[in-house]
Amino acid sequence: MLRACVIDFRTSWDRHLPLVKFSYNNSYHTSIKAAPFEALYGQKCRSPVCWGEVGDARLTGPEIIHETTKKIIQIKSRIQASCDRKKSYTDLKRKPMDFQVGDRVMLKVSPWKGVVCFGKRGKLNPKYIGPFKVLSKVRDVAYRLELPQQLSRVHNTFHVSNTKKCLSDESLVILLDELRIDDKLHFVEELVEIMDREIKRLKRSRIPIIKVRWNPKRGPEFTWEREDKFKKTYPHLFTKTAPSSSAAS
Repeated sequence: MLRACVIDFRTSWDRHLPLVKFSYNNSYHTSIKAAPFEALYGQKCRSPVCWGEVGDARLTGPEIIHETTKKIIQIKSRIQASCDRKKSYTDLKRKPMDFQVGDRVMLKVSPWKGVVCFGKRGKLNPKYIGPFKVLSKVRDVAYRLELPQQLSRVHNTFHVSNTKKCLSDESLVILLDELRIDDKLHFVEELVEIMDREIKRLKRSRIPIIKVRWNPKRGPEFTWEREDKFKKTYPHLFTKTAPSSSAAS
């Protein structure tokens, strides 16, 4: 609503903020099935246009207390119904996970924000480190893990969604000593060199792209990236001229 008003009023949008506030407070909200003003004061707001007209009778004394309490109970029940509806949608995709004390689990880590990493595009490619021993069960969805000294800055209690049952396949295990991890469980992949350069031809533009070789722990991988973005992040890789090939179709 605020964005639409800014586009409509343009440079004078700040002078119309009271109108935006009035419109928002008197708009119907599906979660509480009422307008915020009506939910707070127990009656609909009257605009200045109808202030000169005869108003409705107002409640006083014990009646207004009873009516206010009734409205609060009604609003709470509607908000709870909205939360339960959202929870039912989320629970359809969740799988129950339960660990016992002494079990070994893998811990999920994510790439460093703002750093380009290798991997398939369009879908998440989560990685796990560990395994770590479960020390205790804090709640039904939280566990306390035994972390090594390298993760001393990380809180040792994790939500069950950030863990994964340890598998017997050793090839899936990534050693903690081989990764650079901060206190927020972010890691950075190692960029090795630029292998090739091409020009991606589109209908109305030409985009320079480069072939980058990464050095992940499971073996070298190659990806094509935009050259202009990589020059800003890794300028030292462009000191030497990379080999070029024919333009990409």
